[in-house]
Amino acid sequence: MTLDAAALDLIFRNARSINVWLPKPVTDDQVKAIYEVMKWGPTSANSSPARILFLRTPAAKERVRPALSAQNAEKTMSAPVVAIIGNDSRFYENLPQLFAHNQTARSWFEGDDKKEVAAVTAMRNATLQGAYFIIAARALGLDCGPMSGFDNGIVDKTFFADGRIKSNFICNIGYADRAKIMPRNPRLTFDEACQLL
Repeated sequence: MTLDAAALDLIFRNARSINVWLPKPVTDDQVKAIYEVMKWGPTSANSSPARILFLRTPAAKERVRPALSAQNAEKTMSAPVVAIIGNDSRFYENLPQLFAHNQTARSWFEGDDKKEVAAVTAMRNATLQGAYFIIAARALGLDCGPMSGFDNGIVDKTFFADGRIKSNFICNIGYADRAKIMPRNPRLTFDEACQLL
């Protein structure tokens, strides 16, 4: 079984990173549906380190404004929902539940001598989950505006003050104003990006 051309167009070929949004709301049920799809994407040892904070109200979105670069402020404030994808630095505490067939997995990441491998694992796998988030949102009919043009330190101090979660990237979600989408940028060809050995 494979996806048809229309589905591939929806989630990849015709999908765009959005900067201008229609004033159409995204419901809590839609937000929950994104997570219910994305959570099935693979991560190392099923670690699932991504934590997502959804900013839905104008007041919540205003709290992130000081962290945004000038070119990202307006498109973020006008997005129906702003998702902050973060990495849980203590993701391994859930491994006895998530990787139950190997009850020693927590020990792979826990302890001062394993902080670096835990941090790398959290970042890599939460980034993967962030990509799954984008694909799931698109598959469910929403548009995405992922970005990294913000000050992680300000976001972390504002939203994750205990230090456990570190912000990774922000992804605005909603419905694109298609009349204002910029022309698509090119991509590398297979031969430019890949090798067959």
